[in-house]
Amino acid sequence: MIAAAAELEPHIGQRAAHDAVGASRATSHRRRCPPAPRPVKPRTAPASKLSVVERDHVLEMLGSDRFIDASPGAVVATLLDEGQYLASERTFYRVLAAASGGEVRERRSQLTHPTYARPELLATGPNQVWSWDITKLRGPVKHSWFQLYSIIDIYSRATVGWMVADRESELLAKRLLADTIVKHDITPGTLTVHADRGPSMRSQTVAQLLAGLGVDKTHNRPYTSSDNPYSEAQFRTLKYHPGYPMRFASLAEAEVWCQRFFDWYNNHHRHSGIEMLTPADVHQGLADERLQHRHDVMLAAAQRHPRRFTRPPRRRALPDAVYINPPLTE
Repeated sequence: MIAAAAELEPHIGQRAAHDAVGASRATSHRRRCPPAPRPVKPRTAPASKLSVVERDHVLEMLGSDRFIDASPGAVVATLLDEGQYLASERTFYRVLAAASGGEVRERRSQLTHPTYARPELLATGPNQVWSWDITKLRGPVKHSWFQLYSIIDIYSRATVGWMVADRESELLAKRLLADTIVKHDITPGTLTVHADRGPSMRSQTVAQLLAGLGVDKTHNRPYTSSDNPYSEAQFRTLKYHPGYPMRFASLAEAEVWCQRFFDWYNNHHRHSGIEMLTPADVHQGLADERLQHRHDVMLAAAQRHPRRFTRPPRRRALPDAVYINPPLTE
């Protein structure tokens, strides 16, 4: 715009030319007559600056055996209590920062945490990846709980094993896992079991069982519930079920209710993550048959009522792969 205004200036004048193209006259003037650079004046040291001797004295005081583990604020306060003033706390910090060796840092030993790997699990069919967890069910009185152990197949969303107990125990977890693996006839080397970092999940008892059966195991990162989404989602479905009671009067009542719930969940619940099929259909390999039947019904409806369909019905299909934390893409 400045260049266009410069071309119009000889014909219509400076103001009219800049107004016509919407350019700033001040900007145009600065480009024609740039201001001269301002001279840089040397900065003089402030009168309050410590002398070299005073700075050395401060460093000597901070590095003495008496104050080697004390903060500058504590050193200043201690010296003031003794009737001595060397410099302000901020000046102490500036002297430390200017000194070689990086004295301004945390000098005490700090707790360090290991870096936990992000679990990345892939299932392309049933009985490849199981996720298990434990949740609390309210007992008959306040502060009483029953423990629900549940194992879910992440591909089919089927609950392959569950148990209600009066306590959380690695021995009970071992028994449930062993019975479930035998029940489903798992071939060694084909299954990965994923869980969070609870004491039962990380126990040597469970680890030795899985190793002996040829089953791999993985764990969440600490405080990362999204690393175990399928178990967390199932427990939400359970506790938001319309028939879920506020409390269970006994362990037997909790077992009866969970028996009904898991029968509904596996055989009647239409799951949005598996094209509104039931987990049992997917786990038993009936998904293609069910989806093809639905597609045939839709095609027949489209032939009877073509005006209701703007495009031919699309055949639904299950996802080719189900992940816990899909690989990151750059």
